[in-house]
Amino acid sequence: MFGTTSTTIIFLLFVVIVFVVKTINVVPQQHAWVVERLGKYHATLGPGLKIVLPFIDRIAYKHSLKEIPLDVPMQVCITKDNTQLEVDGILYFQVTDPMRASYGSSNYISAISQLAQTTLRSVIGRMELDKTFEERDLINHSVVGAVDESAANWGVKVLRYEIKDLTPPREILHAMQSQITAEREKRALIAASEGRKQEQINIATGEREASIARSEGEKQAAINRAQGEASAILSIAEATAEAIRKTASAIREPGGSDAVNLKVAEQYVEAFGKLAKTNNSIIIPANLGDMSGLIATAMQVVKSQGAQIKS
Repeated sequence: MFGTTSTTIIFLLFVVIVFVVKTINVVPQQHAWVVERLGKYHATLGPGLKIVLPFIDRIAYKHSLKEIPLDVPMQVCITKDNTQLEVDGILYFQVTDPMRASYGSSNYISAISQLAQTTLRSVIGRMELDKTFEERDLINHSVVGAVDESAANWGVKVLRYEIKDLTPPREILHAMQSQITAEREKRALIAASEGRKQEQINIATGEREASIARSEGEKQAAINRAQGEASAILSIAEATAEAIRKTASAIREPGGSDAVNLKVAEQYVEAFGKLAKTNNSIIIPANLGDMSGLIATAMQVVKSQGAQIKS
């Protein structure tokens, strides 16, 4: 009797524990649990302590509301110019509607992956090989737009898609490498020629500026010489004019005219004496009377000057 009572108590205690475990549930942060009641959708449980009816309600699906990265398998795509290209990428999505994620698709992760692959093949098929390397952003946005539109029915939001690798065949890769090498050599030659061109321009510019500077210096020197010569001529002219004025003033004084005649006679005799010494021939004046008359005039002037001094 006592043993039967103990067994009953233990059984009831076990039933209570199971009931409590089935009734009380703790949903973690950033998670959502879908509850079915008698096989039909009943509610979506958010984070925190939640109570359900045991044996009537059932937690059918558990979803994470965090952003999930999905590695899209590598596949072979054919470009517009019929070149095979191996492409793989990674897709980021997030569950926004747990109820649709539970019932909208039997496997929304597989559906998203397959749709991303088919969309990627379609996008790359409209591009040439070179464009696929240049238009990665366009490819990523095209895949996100196409997948997100369909994934809305599955309660999933596609956030972004990133291409990890674009791998062309080995022959194409070798040809591209050769093209890159040739392009770099071309740029190097162009850069060198541009450098030589700029060097020649700089040299020509320097020579032109130096020539201009020299011509400006010569011009200024010529101006300075001309100004100096003009100043000298002006000074000589002024001195000559002053001498003439003084001579004229002296002539107007008493005895000035006789002094002038004497001076002219002296200069005449001196010039004639110098002319006679320049060669071995004897130079005789054409009119000796003029010579004697000139000397007589000079002597007369000297006499008159002496008389004036005595008086």
